[in-house]
Amino acid sequence: MPSRYTAAGDTAAGGSINGLTLEPAKYALDYYESLEGMNVQVADARVVTATDPYSELWVTVKPREHANRRGGTVYGSYESQNTGRLQIQSLGSTADFPTANVGDELKGTTAGPLDFNQYGGYTLVANQLGTLEKGGLARETTRKQSRGELAVATYNVENLDPSDATFADHAAAIVNNLQSPDIVSLEEIQDNNGATDDGTVAADQTVRKLIDAIVAAGGPAYEWRSIDPVNDKDGGEPGGNIRQVFLFNPDRVSFTDRAGGDSTTAVGVTKVRGKAQLTVSPGRIDPSDAAWNSSRKPLAGEFVFRGRTVFVIANHFASKGGDQGLAAQYQPPARSSETQRHLQATAVNAFVKDVLDTQKNADVIALGDMNDFEFSDTAKILEGDGELWSAIKSLPKSERYTYDYQGNSQVLDQILVSPSIRRGCDVDYDSVHLNSEFSDQVSDHDPQVLRFRP
Repeated sequence: MPSRYTAAGDTAAGGSINGLTLEPAKYALDYYESLEGMNVQVADARVVTATDPYSELWVTVKPREHANRRGGTVYGSYESQNTGRLQIQSLGSTADFPTANVGDELKGTTAGPLDFNQYGGYTLVANQLGTLEKGGLARETTRKQSRGELAVATYNVENLDPSDATFADHAAAIVNNLQSPDIVSLEEIQDNNGATDDGTVAADQTVRKLIDAIVAAGGPAYEWRSIDPVNDKDGGEPGGNIRQVFLFNPDRVSFTDRAGGDSTTAVGVTKVRGKAQLTVSPGRIDPSDAAWNSSRKPLAGEFVFRGRTVFVIANHFASKGGDQGLAAQYQPPARSSETQRHLQATAVNAFVKDVLDTQKNADVIALGDMNDFEFSDTAKILEGDGELWSAIKSLPKSERYTYDYQGNSQVLDQILVSPSIRRGCDVDYDSVHLNSEFSDQVSDHDPQVLRFRP
């Protein structure tokens, strides 16, 4: 590399890598930085993040780097950030930009100047695009649970409100791809008028419209339970009042209603005839705790399947907003958002401990959009000293992903189970890839399904 392209660092860079001499042969960021502003090209590049609404996609220039069977690049640790990821934009009209899914290829040469932008790092702004060759990726379908298996799912439906056009698609996914689970934890259900910020908090119209669409798609007439949040206190899209909702099939499972649960009342655990019981059902876990400021409070509910009580906790932890990007000038990038998730994980783990201290063999499931990886400290805090176990870890590492972001297939959604489920049952876990890898996704998350015999 000519020395003029590996200049000494900026001594005023304040501790960032900008203060270091470039070492392109050693570090991927230095390599890309040494090429910034130049015309570069890649050949036969595999797509690892589908085309988004902004006419951008991501390819890999290292096709063997942590590849999975569906064409993506799996993000499996903080030390393995997949350095072959490269964003592609067009220097010309976006009307001609390819609509690509994960596993497709830009055959031939894709060429143009290498830029850096704050939303994706190093970006090839193409004045020549390779020809899109479709990889034929299909949406996955999980198997149907057997009569003796309880199927529990989590699905982030991405700010669903009654004005959306995606109800039929979500219903088809639940009925056909997820095979009508017995219990579904929905995240990001908005209130009855969506982002209109007029004090509305009820979401009965949103939920009813989804249930009706499920019935129309040939699925069960689900019943539902939830708790309306305090207006504008749970984060998410302003005015939307997102919350978690339980759907359950009354032909397969019953819900134990116990009055008194509301937006500000904390659910507790008591012992009745030697068994754990929630003080209110549904109920919210410690809603006044600062851990839940501007964030969704966990929803706990008590279900009965074939005479066995199962405690389910639906979660939607604080987002990763504010974290430094993987290509940021500060390395390793700071993850400031995880501070709140650690507090949230501590609160949920403490609640699960209360249940298990009351009844050692209780069946407990904590699931939802945890907004963090299965290898993260958030997950470790949730798991605690064995109170919970993230069941996605039962899958091969190459299959562990629920979300695709900037070229990385990664885990955000998880289902964690108590020891009685992990050790006493034949746990069957499936991350059903039907959204994250596709340009026409109706949510940015893939749903997760757990099957077991209580």
